[in-house]
Amino acid sequence: MAHYRGPDPKREQFRRYLEKAGVVDSLTSVLVALYEQPEKPNNALEFVKQHLNAAGQMSADTEALQQEVVDLRQRCARLAEETKDLKAKLQRYEPEDGATAD
Repeated sequence: MAHYRGPDPKREQFRRYLEKAGVVDSLTSVLVALYEQPEKPNNALEFVKQHLNAAGQMSADTEALQQEVVDLRQRCARLAEETKDLKAKLQRYEPEDGATAD
């Protein structure tokens, strides 16, 4: 006689976690897109990877890091310009022949 086992609580908790995180929806939409392809791709796994990347939304961390990169590039450009200006000013005050003041 078969023994019925109820759902594993850890498995159910993990399933709820995946649903809450949007993983189930993302996987479902990618698999539906694969199913609806008139010509199935040669490499289904590559199709899934590409579509998960395309469908995946940027996390808050990713967006923050991208903004930080933009900010740092702008700051670097400003500092490079400032360095150039300061070097030009310094050249005006340094003796041209390398002589030192006594």
